[in-house]
Amino acid sequence: MKRYQFPALILAAITCLPAGSQGLRPPGTPATGPSAAPPAVAVLASGVRSADFIVAVVNAEPITNLQVSAEVERVRRQLAAQRQPVPDARELARRVLDQLISERTQLQLAREQGLKIDEPSIDQAEQSVASQNQLTVAQLRQQLEREGMDRERFREQLRDQLLLTRLREREVEARVRVSDAEVDQYLAEQQERSADPATLILNMAHILVAVPEGANEQQQAELQAKAQRVLQRARAGEDFAVLAREFSDAADRANGGQLGLRTADRYPPLFLEATRTLAPGDVTGPVRSGAGFHVIQLIERRQPGLPPTTVTQSRARHILLVPSTQLDEAQARDKLNDFRRRIVAGETDFATLARQHSQDASAAQGGDLGWANPGMFVPEFERVMNQLAPGQIGQPLISRFGVHLIQLMERRNASLSAREQRELVRNMLRDKKYDEVYNNWARDVRARAYVELREAPQ
Repeated sequence: MKRYQFPALILAAITCLPAGSQGLRPPGTPATGPSAAPPAVAVLASGVRSADFIVAVVNAEPITNLQVSAEVERVRRQLAAQRQPVPDARELARRVLDQLISERTQLQLAREQGLKIDEPSIDQAEQSVASQNQLTVAQLRQQLEREGMDRERFREQLRDQLLLTRLREREVEARVRVSDAEVDQYLAEQQERSADPATLILNMAHILVAVPEGANEQQQAELQAKAQRVLQRARAGEDFAVLAREFSDAADRANGGQLGLRTADRYPPLFLEATRTLAPGDVTGPVRSGAGFHVIQLIERRQPGLPPTTVTQSRARHILLVPSTQLDEAQARDKLNDFRRRIVAGETDFATLARQHSQDASAAQGGDLGWANPGMFVPEFERVMNQLAPGQIGQPLISRFGVHLIQLMERRNASLSAREQRELVRNMLRDKKYDEVYNNWARDVRARAYVELREAPQ
């Protein structure tokens, strides 16, 4: 169930599905390589599709106006479905043709290097596309057929996208390196910025034990002692929000005393100084202000550009059924629905059914997946898990691995180690570098190819 790098590009091969569909290419991204548009682009932009003709030749392989027109229409529909602005017809046709040329040069390079995609890999990709759109493979094929795309053409698109992904993994990812020195430099720069209160974002909660004007020393001492008792109960593990609703004299007590996310310069200096050395979740006080005694909890400290110091971890368990010739997706879903009904009715328990039926390695542990940081599971699994309350069992869901029944067991806030924070920074810097390295590589591949742009027939 752990996340793996699946080529998101192939998800757009379903041009007909508005829900969850992705573009084969980012339509708004400038294409790599030369941007000069051939005269044929004007014909493409006009929407003329009745006759086919060659608009470009890439190392002796032609690209036709019908191929470009079909892709232009697909991108146009996708942008409209996502309510994004659609470029004018000429510009959109130019971008699409430019990208098709770039991809054709890369596909040719992949074949020259002997890269191949076997049929089981295409089967898995087809299953993943269906799962991403909450469809069975049979339903996916029916939908594609209604949109005029036959299965073989669709699978050929999947093969090309998998081939491109494999080539880019080999050629580009190997060139993306982030050194320890780069990580150190980034962290140092962000630490310098953190000294500016306008960039530091905090969330705090407080409990106010108000001191009336004119209170004598004895009254003040009694109220301070009350605040001290509240502090001791909070440090002993009692829910801070519950204590705030019970004891706070502040107007925000109904909200658990939370003051909300805001930059540090919008917090009282008294609160900033009191929480300066606190870790998220820690409590301090009593702190005296003109209003009275405050017990303060630091909920979150966030510095834009720096990795988080804490994350919310989830512990879930699941039962996985993998569709096969003996058990299709619909039957697996029905079976898991029955499991869910029996668990909720108290006829059996989740762990027992997981040990007996789950086809995941976690079956021996009763389906327990252990504590997981955000992003450790594939998106479709994590999306459902994040919507559950502790103890709740979700409806069966389809992922690229099969059909799951999930129960969220518990959640907790956990601190990230310094090593984990550095890895988050390294991954972020690697992502930033990847686009630059990829664009340079793609331009180089295209520059080595023979590309002839043709004029439209008269």
